[in-house]
Amino acid sequence: MKHVDIMIVGQLSLDINTDYDGREERMVGGAVIHSGFSAAASGAKVAALAKGNPDVADPVKAFAPRPEIEVIPVKSATCTSISNVYHTADRERRTCKAISHIEPYRPEDIPSDVTADIYHVAGLMTGDVSDEMFEPLAKRGRLAVDVQCLLRRDDGETMAFYDWENKRKYLPMITYLKTDAAEAEILTGLTDRYEAAKLLHAWGAKEVMITHNTEVILYDGEHMHAAPLKPRNLTGRTGRGDTTFAGYLAKRLRCGIDESLRYAAALVSLKMETPGPFMGTEADVYRYMEEYYDAE
Repeated sequence: MKHVDIMIVGQLSLDINTDYDGREERMVGGAVIHSGFSAAASGAKVAALAKGNPDVADPVKAFAPRPEIEVIPVKSATCTSISNVYHTADRERRTCKAISHIEPYRPEDIPSDVTADIYHVAGLMTGDVSDEMFEPLAKRGRLAVDVQCLLRRDDGETMAFYDWENKRKYLPMITYLKTDAAEAEILTGLTDRYEAAKLLHAWGAKEVMITHNTEVILYDGEHMHAAPLKPRNLTGRTGRGDTTFAGYLAKRLRCGIDESLRYAAALVSLKMETPGPFMGTEADVYRYMEEYYDAE
């Protein structure tokens, strides 16, 4: 029996990115990569339960730059592929379209010979991770969920965000919940992200993280914690939320909320300066914290 700190449940995606000037780039992406790389860099022992067609997106090759990550491939006849068409040079405006989907994760995909302290659900669209996964994962360890894969739906021509129908049933099973400010509004109907965090906690999630382009907040039922983002540039903005959440989870295994949140904010601030998943070290993040956070 093998044990890891965090098992990330999420597929790889063949991303076809078309820039505003028409240049096309094909690359293997997905929340599982940004999450896995940042958690491993932050000292956690990580396993990636990556489902998909290896002929389209090979998980072993995708995680090769972080050989310390335990890759557990789960075969699917199909693979997720997403088209991103960027309309501006800063890549803030884009049109996303799903080209194909994986076969959904099922409880039988969870390996019986690997256990984890935290099971981190990091899918990409609704249907990737069926709701029936949450109860068996929560029984095995602490459940962490990024709600993107529960709200972002393939509408054929585009992808749009909708409320999670079963949220009141499953939120009590979730120890760590992550949304961004827009997703929190969809879930709660509240435009104030601080109040949205409180309501999501009242509905059952134990620690509610909401990311914003200026800060990351977390509500634990007693205190509202916050840490500012301080990137020096935004070249590597893709993967911001995944990096923040996974960095927090990695630190939360050993540290309190405030230290874990400040670390996650510093980690994503540093990551945003370089495209791709975080390739730095834990020491790099602490040096960044000393220079830009500890002087506050």
